[in-house]
Amino acid sequence: MADSSKTYRGRFAPSPTGPLHFGSMVAAVGGFLQAKSHGGEWRVRMEDLDPPREVPGAADDILRTLEACGLHWDGAVMYQSRRHKAYAAALKTLDRLDAIYPCACSRREIADSSMKGIDGPVYPGTCRKGIAAGREARAWRVKVGGAAVEFDDGLQGRQRRDLAADFGDFVLRRADGLFAYQLAVVVDDAEQGITEVVRGADLIESTPRQIHLQRLLNLPTPDYLHLPVALNARGEKFSKQTFAAPVDVERPWQLLIQVLQFLGQAPPVDLAEANIGDFWRWAIAHWRLDRIPRVMGVVVETPGVDSA
Repeated sequence: MADSSKTYRGRFAPSPTGPLHFGSMVAAVGGFLQAKSHGGEWRVRMEDLDPPREVPGAADDILRTLEACGLHWDGAVMYQSRRHKAYAAALKTLDRLDAIYPCACSRREIADSSMKGIDGPVYPGTCRKGIAAGREARAWRVKVGGAAVEFDDGLQGRQRRDLAADFGDFVLRRADGLFAYQLAVVVDDAEQGITEVVRGADLIESTPRQIHLQRLLNLPTPDYLHLPVALNARGEKFSKQTFAAPVDVERPWQLLIQVLQFLGQAPPVDLAEANIGDFWRWAIAHWRLDRIPRVMGVVVETPGVDSA
């Protein structure tokens, strides 16, 4: 658990694969309000670890959108693309601890020989005792052994995962040489002194893996709070892959009020006529976790579209 004596520090960590959509704004607004209602800081981190998936100019567009909505961050923006040395150092530490090993298995081989877990195929440990003769290492995996992870989520309640049965030894450095999300997030949360991670419930299965890495690296474990995910009428998460529309920053009040309603905050009608400073003062003062739906996903009809 995070040290309650420390200044609260939260973060928003989008991937620059396109413009922000309604689902992104739920995570941004929820994290911002949680931080500011605690009198704390709210940091922004660009998770630009995967160049083939990035859209040129998306990072700057995301920052402009946040500013247009009055979501002003504290400190400098962190870019994961500039943090490779820190991730390499963490990987080296894990290697010294004999906590990782090289893996030669392809995705097809894993799919053909694995049981299905919570978040995809569970790696069967084929290379845990060494790579077979004639094979070359493709990725690096962390050993999970018989570890079980329990944590209290600020909204979803008590969670418990058996790492071996639910995930298996997971990848920390990919076959293409890029560092994996799980490792980078753990290193960066520690570097930024994050005390609570507020994000969508679609990422809740990442939490036990990240806690496992924090324990191995002797890093602090922040608190976690997973917000409901915005779903379209087909029950799909809003994303670039499901053709989620970019948010309309020409009418930020309408968008922000819809986000507050999604999060169960019941803003008054006249809040739409407030200036941005008064809007956020009201939202921070009236932020209530017990009003947020305790579900993983909520269907949203045409977010950002004026119903009048």
